[in-house]
Amino acid sequence: MTAAPLVGTDPAAVTGSPPGGRRGRRFDGPARTAAGFALGAALLFAVAPLTLSDFRLSLLAKYLCVAMVAVGIGIAWGRGGMLTLGQGVFFGLGGYAMAMHLKLADAGPGELPDFMQLYGQLDELPLWWRPFASPWIALPATVLLPMAVAFGLGSLVFRRRVRGAYFAILSQALAAAMVILLVGQQGTTGGTNGLTDIQGFFGYDLDDPVNQRMVYFIIAASLLALLALARQLIRSRYGELLVAVRDGEERVRFLGYDPAGVKLVGYVIAAGMAGLAGALFVPAVGIISPALIGIVPSIEFVIGVAVGGRATLLGPVLGAVAVAWARTALSERFPGTWTYLQGLLFVLVVAFLPGGLASLWVLARQRRSDPAGARWWRRARPVDRAENRTEVSAA
Repeated sequence: MTAAPLVGTDPAAVTGSPPGGRRGRRFDGPARTAAGFALGAALLFAVAPLTLSDFRLSLLAKYLCVAMVAVGIGIAWGRGGMLTLGQGVFFGLGGYAMAMHLKLADAGPGELPDFMQLYGQLDELPLWWRPFASPWIALPATVLLPMAVAFGLGSLVFRRRVRGAYFAILSQALAAAMVILLVGQQGTTGGTNGLTDIQGFFGYDLDDPVNQRMVYFIIAASLLALLALARQLIRSRYGELLVAVRDGEERVRFLGYDPAGVKLVGYVIAAGMAGLAGALFVPAVGIISPALIGIVPSIEFVIGVAVGGRATLLGPVLGAVAVAWARTALSERFPGTWTYLQGLLFVLVVAFLPGGLASLWVLARQRRSDPAGARWWRRARPVDRAENRTEVSAA
């Protein structure tokens, strides 16, 4: 018996691009994809290091870490419909796992990290710190630990069919609880200050500009690798099934699939990407603290994805980098009002470009190639708005 199609929505609403055809197939071909990755690699590995100062390049490394989180949110929210407002938790788990190892490496064998000596609350290293002295444990933990936490939480939540606004609030509460826990354990986590003054990265001095560029290249390569992984995931059968669960969860259940398991996989993958981003953020910035992983940073991750276009592959990356850059630029020029300008940018994009900034390219290409492109755009917008209303009101 032939199974019914899993996705019953307009392709324009699902992918953010106009319906297929010969032109659409050429646009999505392997050659076009390879050219896109080659262009991205040229910009990240050649143009940026040659044109940006060391300070601006370090800022770009920070932005790329945020973009890595956005790739995962694009999968979980853009494809799976899971509004994850707590990605800061997984970002923080990866960041703290990496920072703990680097602090122990800076302190030397048998010594306490500097902040533990400063506070004077401990005479010996806590038991749960000791495994992170080994890089063979600390490095896998930066990804596996966030994935394990996401698996445990997702198993409980998705099996009980918690979704929509309730899932968003629950994930946000998890971020708040994480911050409270870290702040309350000042002697072992650094409290409000977090883990600071990280000087080395596996034997390399982070004060050396050459080593800072090396960290930037590692981050850029990791981002491109995550994009390649996300593209393969989106174009696989699982990617189609994830979109089907987003658009019609009950229909997918009636067809014999387990929507909870499908969403759980996407949620865990997004958590692993956030953990990797947090781990690379530490050597790029030299600090990890509760202020970088709480509710506000988690919401800012989502804002970047929404501004860029959550239903596309590159939209979340471009949106995250653009929002992070705008925050830096606006805070330099308008220290007292930049948060309002950032909020205004988000409102304007959501109100007038539901598909995000990535939809501008689609709209321009449609108008050049098809006089009916504007009509296609008007048909796609109500679908996006209906999805937004469903996510907010669904139980």
